[in-house]
Amino acid sequence: MNTATATTAAPSTRTVAISATGLRKSYGDKVVLDGIDLRIPEGTVFALLGPNGAGKTTTVEILSTLIAADGGEARIAGHDVAADPDAVRGRIGVTGQFAAVDGLLTAEENLILMADLHHLSRDEGRRRCAELLERFELTEAARKNVATFSGGMRRKLDLAMTLVGRPRIIFLDEPTTGLDPRSRRVMWELIRDLVTEQGVTIFLTTQYLEEADQLADRIAVLDHGKLVAEGTAEELKRLIPGGHVRVRFADETRLAAAAGLFGIATRDDESLTLQIPSDGSVANLRAVLDTLDGSGVQAESLTVHTPDLDDVFLTLTGRQNTPTTQKESNR
Repeated sequence: MNTATATTAAPSTRTVAISATGLRKSYGDKVVLDGIDLRIPEGTVFALLGPNGAGKTTTVEILSTLIAADGGEARIAGHDVAADPDAVRGRIGVTGQFAAVDGLLTAEENLILMADLHHLSRDEGRRRCAELLERFELTEAARKNVATFSGGMRRKLDLAMTLVGRPRIIFLDEPTTGLDPRSRRVMWELIRDLVTEQGVTIFLTTQYLEEADQLADRIAVLDHGKLVAEGTAEELKRLIPGGHVRVRFADETRLAAAAGLFGIATRDDESLTLQIPSDGSVANLRAVLDTLDGSGVQAESLTVHTPDLDDVFLTLTGRQNTPTTQKESNR
């Protein structure tokens, strides 16, 4: 297995919302988490990727106090998960892989039930429920049984129920699994709004690589219980070879001249293009342009090609059971 581990330190200008040091968990002889470290600033989206069985859900369960770790330390909003679980629970919300809604109740009744569990007064609970129904565009369906809801509506209600207690940190464990592309994008907008408008911290696990690419400020790849890489989407893509700049020329004369400038470039006479290895950085692109300009070779067009998160996942984990791409999910 390729375990490229180049990482970039997480931003340190914000208060840390979630941290873990040496987190470990085993079930019998099976090691699920093998000493992982996390540092997630508040008001950001952190995505955890990994193949099935990598330990993503176990990580969420430990951080949200649902199960105990075998070793290491974890802190949520400054509170030790093992020593002060009640304080942690008072600051978090959890949305699991399957919508935890009661199909026999209406949307409004589900939300009121959550308000009661959070010990909100009757008036405050009803105000909060009305606010969330409006925000999630469920007002018209408020008094309909949830059993009649589509998958997207159920997931929206599930997230709304998580927000009744105004948590500052939310764990979303594969929140859009099974949703159609339109419903998934609606959920993305709701998640973005929570972060940008309210400063909520999101810990996201997902099987959709585009979801992580679209939402996450930082992404970590978990495999066999270990974090094998962490960084922004662009940083992770630059870990993987195969990036290149493709330059097209007007004629074979210019193509030949450019080919002589880049010894390791791949020339395609039919398309009049030159493929030059690149890490996708601005500095590398500028160097290509400066070389062409300095030699007086004029290009017709230029495109930059970088590996995507599919490539990152397959290279770092060495497995074929890659999480779902958006293209695949549209089939």
